[in-house]
Amino acid sequence: MVTPGHDKLDVDDSIRELALLADTAGADVVDTMVPSVQRINVATFVGKGKVQELASRVTSTNADLVIFDDDLSNVQVRNIEREVGCKLLDRSALILDIFARNARTATAKTQVELAQLEYLLPRLTRQWTHLSRQKGGIGMRGPGETQIETDRRLIGTRIATLKDRLIKIDRQRTTQRKGRSGFTRVSLIGYTNAGKSTLMNELAGAGVLAENRLFATLDATTRTVELSPGRKVLLSDTVGFIRKLPHRLIESFKSTLDEVRESDILMHVLDASHRGFEEHKEVVQRTLLELGVKDKPTLLVFNKIDAIEDPADLLALKNTYPDAAFVSALRGIGLMELREKLVTTIDAGFEEIEIILPVADQKAIQHIRSMADILEEEYAWGQVPYEGDIVGVVRLRYRVVPRHAHDLAVLTERYKDFEILSEDSAPV
Repeated sequence: MVTPGHDKLDVDDSIRELALLADTAGADVVDTMVPSVQRINVATFVGKGKVQELASRVTSTNADLVIFDDDLSNVQVRNIEREVGCKLLDRSALILDIFARNARTATAKTQVELAQLEYLLPRLTRQWTHLSRQKGGIGMRGPGETQIETDRRLIGTRIATLKDRLIKIDRQRTTQRKGRSGFTRVSLIGYTNAGKSTLMNELAGAGVLAENRLFATLDATTRTVELSPGRKVLLSDTVGFIRKLPHRLIESFKSTLDEVRESDILMHVLDASHRGFEEHKEVVQRTLLELGVKDKPTLLVFNKIDAIEDPADLLALKNTYPDAAFVSALRGIGLMELREKLVTTIDAGFEEIEIILPVADQKAIQHIRSMADILEEEYAWGQVPYEGDIVGVVRLRYRVVPRHAHDLAVLTERYKDFEILSEDSAPV
């Protein structure tokens, strides 16, 4: 729908994307309508005249489903359905349906069910088919309580149960991530259908489902990838982003998206062949801000370069983004350069730290070894600050990602006053 202040080209792109969403959900698109209105109509969203035109198109095409590109209120859905005589979905409901179709693991199914129920709860009407048969009606209804109030209570109870379940899943995943603390963590992010899963499979042989469909991947998959001899990272594939992504989905998929929050490096995959890739890039960046992710080292990866017809367009893209990697994950083009650029991005994000600590504190030394790359190691004599005792010490110079530097800060503070004795002061 075009309203004052909206760009017609942006609206057309959004409608094309909606058609792809509909195709992903299994619907055949028979007609498209892009009405222009001056303001949103409270009762019907687009106004009575546009609804009548929509009803006429539904009749002429024998359509049995109407999909709106915007979120509608319960009243608007009911009024439009009454006029057009068929089922209606808004964009959020369609995306939730796709997520439900693609949810394969118990975690994804729990996340999707929670998002669906939170979408449904404020939209219950007296046309709603009640839920009491799912839990037994005897003893479930309070004095004078209407059926819809009972259903709201049942949904509220189910939402609370699902949230508790996701909290437990989040704790389990946090424990799993702590077990990977010795690795640099890289997350693949990007607009849905940009080719993240195909790239993941090429780099890690992960066996991740890769289809030319939106939201084919819902669960975070993590694999070890060797970028060069002795340089291994943990690479995670994550759910794709999209414009107008329902906020309730972002909240429900918190435990999955925590992979992005806690990663050291982001690989932002873009579809180089899509004319709207810059807008896709902005959508991903806005979503990251919603997740609280900012100022994280990022490598741009332009995928599907084999689908760019004019070589001049690819050359212009490389000139505009000289630090980016350009690949075709499907054909295996540019993957070696991608690995090299990823190593460069990781190295640029490292912090170099030097610390002197007593040799006797082997627990601290091993802790540093598990989290950092040791660059220099020197053993000598040192003096315990404020006490005067002379002990064996080790000077370590290491490099570490910022996340681990924060973890090791307590050691740096504890041994900040240790010094190596001069040769004259050292014991013979």
